[in-house]
Amino acid sequence: MRLLETVAVHQYGAPAKQLARETGLALPTAYHLLRTLVHEGYLRRDKGLFFLGDAAERLSSSGAQQKRRSAVADALAYCRESVGAPVYYALYRAGEIEVMCVSDSRETPAVEEWADFRETGHAHAIGQCLLSQLDEEARRDHLSRYPARSLTPYSVRDNHALLRRLSRTPRMEPVVERQEYALGTVCAAIPITVGTTAATMAISLPVHQSEYLLPAALRLQAGIGRHLGALSFSISI
Repeated sequence: MRLLETVAVHQYGAPAKQLARETGLALPTAYHLLRTLVHEGYLRRDKGLFFLGDAAERLSSSGAQQKRRSAVADALAYCRESVGAPVYYALYRAGEIEVMCVSDSRETPAVEEWADFRETGHAHAIGQCLLSQLDEEARRDHLSRYPARSLTPYSVRDNHALLRRLSRTPRMEPVVERQEYALGTVCAAIPITVGTTAATMAISLPVHQSEYLLPAALRLQAGIGRHLGALSFSISI
């Protein structure tokens, strides 16, 4: 690890003797470790100089990705505690609904995904919120691949009905659905924009707590600004 760290600070490469001196390793030990690191792809050798290899670059990328995921999870956990409900974060990317992270607890469990969230965007607040941020052509394209169908007696029943509802949805206003995805559950989603990507944060509650849904959603919306930095990382996850 010390060798890798030392090579990393030398943008234009460094010879074995210099690396051994800077890491405090005996030269034979440094040679042995350098050969092993080159063999494993963590370093590459060119004209007697050592540089970081592809495996080290992938390791760095993986670590950065994990850090981004952790930042998003921490942001959602904070929101969950502040509103007292499970919190979901989702994006619309490459024509698909992607639930990036869910933060719940034993006291505030998340909705069980009994039907694929990607295919049932018409029936849950997350999907309806994301679709409401798209233009008409993108909405129709999504529904051509994932047509609306009844999941519960309260679900929207066809594409035309959903498109009419979406056209009446005020842009950037909370979207609420009541038992359309799962009986006994109500949900609200807050539209947010991360760069040019449609995104949303959402909450769910048992139906007997329906009166708390909109106030909790508005509290969530009021606090979103302080977490946008962390959420923007998710675009590259």
